[in-house]
Amino acid sequence: MRALLPLTLTILLWWLGIVSLQSQKNAPLNQSQQTLLVGESDLPDYEPYGLINTMPTFLQEIRHDLDFPMAWRNSGYKDFGRWRKAARNRLFDCMGQLPPESGNFDYLILEREQRDGYQALKIVFDISAYCRIPAYLLVPDGQGRFPALVALHDHGARFSIGKEKMIRPVQADSVRMKEAEDWTVSCYDGVFTGDFFARNGYVVLSIDAIFWGERGRREGASYEAQQAFASNLFQLGMNWCGLITYDDMQSVEFLSRLPFVDARRIGVYGHSMGGHRAWMLAAASEKVRAGAAICWMNTTEYLMTATNNQNKGGSAYSMLLPDIRRYLDYPDVASIACPKPMYFINGRQDKLFPVEGVEDAYKIMRQVWDSQDAGWKLKTELWDSPHFFNREMQQQVLDFFNRQL
Repeated sequence: MRALLPLTLTILLWWLGIVSLQSQKNAPLNQSQQTLLVGESDLPDYEPYGLINTMPTFLQEIRHDLDFPMAWRNSGYKDFGRWRKAARNRLFDCMGQLPPESGNFDYLILEREQRDGYQALKIVFDISAYCRIPAYLLVPDGQGRFPALVALHDHGARFSIGKEKMIRPVQADSVRMKEAEDWTVSCYDGVFTGDFFARNGYVVLSIDAIFWGERGRREGASYEAQQAFASNLFQLGMNWCGLITYDDMQSVEFLSRLPFVDARRIGVYGHSMGGHRAWMLAAASEKVRAGAAICWMNTTEYLMTATNNQNKGGSAYSMLLPDIRRYLDYPDVASIACPKPMYFINGRQDKLFPVEGVEDAYKIMRQVWDSQDAGWKLKTELWDSPHFFNREMQQQVLDFFNRQL
């Protein structure tokens, strides 16, 4: 009998456990745990995915919450000079880790050509303590301290040439010459714009942005490599757009030290990505006196949509500063250049930049320049044209620099 007691106790405990579990199963859930069994027609309202193509399903909510607290119109600053300093410092923060400066630039002339009223030089100089790079430099004939321009090339998904998009190649082979000439036809109305400005009395400097031309991949140009390159820079504490802007700033610094350049009369200009580079550079460098940006201005609201080219990644990294949208929109960054003379041209037929976004960006910048009694220094235009820097625009930009430099 004693031998049966443990077995009986075990069976009893097992039975009590089953009953307890059954009771828990049948017990109603508290309010926070309740679930409902519904039919297919009564499914609750939720998204069974997180992305539509490459955009988050909550894109509209994100855009709604972007309030750009560092913008002049939102910042609460009363003194414009203090705002500019704070906004520029925020811009520099978002540019990431930057290379150490080169010091004296240490430039050498590799090739020289005499052209119509100016010399064309291929040089190399230290853009930073990390890199020694090639560049084209155009110098008008005669004596003087000349006004100068930094010519900023476009993106265009054409990486095999960079500075050659702006200045006729110096001592180039027939293949590179034809590639450069063809590019000017497709984007610049058949004109090497750097040569155009040099014939009109300007020193002109153009470098390859990193990833283009003689600063491209040793293995050859690759569209797909953009994202990996940008990611690798992120891993190293740097970012592609910040590095491009730093190199452009150093280009201005280099020009300002040349004995034949008037450091008080340096301007910058560019088309497409070059336009982005132009207003970024005007915002970042005090030594830039005036700038012209062709076919690159908009707002985040109109660029960050499900259908705009900007959302495809890859190429966007060259014009993307991490975290900047937490503080400033595109026209807010450009407004750091105020009260400098700035000229913006966009095209009504430009499929990359929605007209509504261009108009909103122009309005934002207009309010900034007007607030500083400098509205006359800001020129904004919408031409009935596509993504193209034509000869008439080029003449207008020359007239602008002739007045402002």
